[in-house]
Amino acid sequence: MSSPNKNKTPSLDRENEEGNVEYKLKLIDPTATRFEHLVTQMNFRLQEGQGEAIYEIGIEDNGYPKGITEKELKRSIKTLEKMAKQLQADITILREREGESGKVAEVLVRKLAEEDYLEVRVAVAGNVDSGKSTLVGVLTQGKLDNGRGLARVNVFRHKHEVETGRTSSISQQILGFDSKGEIVNYNLLGNQSWTKIIEGSAKVLTFIDLGGHEKYLKTTLFGLTGHVPDYALLVVGSNMGVVGMTKEHLGIVLALKVPVIIAITKIDICPEHILKQTIDNLTKLLKLPGSNKIPIIIRNEDDIIVSAKNLLSGRIAPIFLVSNVTGENLDLLRKFLNILPANKKWEEFIDKPSEFHIDETYSVTGVGTIVAGTLLRGSVTIDDILQLGPDESGKFKEVKVKSIHNKRLPVRRVVAGQTATFALRRIQRTAVRKGMVLLDQHIIPKVAKEFEAEVLILYHSTTIQKNYQAVIHCGTIRQTAKIIDMDKEVVRTGDKTKARFRFMYYPEYLKEGSKILFREGRTKGIGKITKIFYE
Repeated sequence: MSSPNKNKTPSLDRENEEGNVEYKLKLIDPTATRFEHLVTQMNFRLQEGQGEAIYEIGIEDNGYPKGITEKELKRSIKTLEKMAKQLQADITILREREGESGKVAEVLVRKLAEEDYLEVRVAVAGNVDSGKSTLVGVLTQGKLDNGRGLARVNVFRHKHEVETGRTSSISQQILGFDSKGEIVNYNLLGNQSWTKIIEGSAKVLTFIDLGGHEKYLKTTLFGLTGHVPDYALLVVGSNMGVVGMTKEHLGIVLALKVPVIIAITKIDICPEHILKQTIDNLTKLLKLPGSNKIPIIIRNEDDIIVSAKNLLSGRIAPIFLVSNVTGENLDLLRKFLNILPANKKWEEFIDKPSEFHIDETYSVTGVGTIVAGTLLRGSVTIDDILQLGPDESGKFKEVKVKSIHNKRLPVRRVVAGQTATFALRRIQRTAVRKGMVLLDQHIIPKVAKEFEAEVLILYHSTTIQKNYQAVIHCGTIRQTAKIIDMDKEVVRTGDKTKARFRFMYYPEYLKEGSKILFREGRTKGIGKITKIFYE
């Protein structure tokens, strides 16, 4: 290539037939037939990206950044706008750069706000007092913090959290982007109700704010396994460094293979040498063989686009240096969240028999029993008859869905990949617990008290033998289990083994291939279910 130029486009990989990225050298005055073909192609790319696609203009199919003239680029963007309009979508130019002999542009195409918006779930983890709730508050409210925790008050759910400034439960906040990439929350000052945010959003980010204190670790683990996050945002206080639960949370996120984004907060009050030390320690941790990530400190828009496009590969970890008080670099984080791709492809699960995993239960006066959770397969409509279970004896009971809410909005139907709350008829709240499932009435459910898993011991102070007991986390399931058999006499930190577990209290609805986490005191392990012994 010619003399190195910071703004010059490097060659890209060959164009992939799958996925939501399309290369086009130019789009100038296509014939009616060609235009129709281009629109069909764009529709396919939008479906692949669940309502979002990226067009690389000035790039050949083999990834060579040839570039086109300024005039050709303008006309190509005009055609792109027309194509998007046909599909009720908008376009945003992410960046323009120099190709080998002309201009190259990267354009985001996003469907307009409609009933089915794109949802991306981000679990926010990190050590206590690192500024997790404050960051979520600043991002969703659009107002900076006063340095004394003003921004986090709206995020807390309980009185004791406001008094101590510590999150003890799992709270959720949403950030909506319209089709042009503008933040919907900020235009609704004074009336930031979820209804209003969702009405105007084409893409919604749900922040799942988790507790940072060690005594709330079980709740944090439950949030990371049961709430099915697409990404984890690890918040590190710059003046505090990589301490305590930061390592724990990072280890768990990496073990669960959730792509990780890092935000180093409080940079306005942190001395330069301490900040450098925190970045160095974090970089070392991310490069260790277990995590094997390439840390990238985000300093400009180019870094944002490169990181967002490569985050799903699992190889990189973008690091943002932000201040919730001065607002420094928060704009970079917002732009990054706007173009963050959806992580899971839910389309293929929509036609399957429904399967809803319960992570919360409530009782509402005048309504009755409410269950909250995530629909992992199928679709559920009001008045559907589902099977609820397993109860303590492993049985399932028929229940009727009398109303559905998604993000606090009443809806008629939810589909795979969405979180929802169902009001159930004919059931007492005492008969429902976290970890239960709602299944399509045509499924014949099988439950088990025993299963076999390949496990890796992340930490244990001595040795683990047969009859060892620990709390198992598997999706929304949380129950004590005992090791009744192992292919080794004893195992220590870092060892792998095949173990047979038995739940201590009641059978559960399990799936082969599911990930499990287990913990007891400071002991932690991770594994995968390889065989289930059905009752």
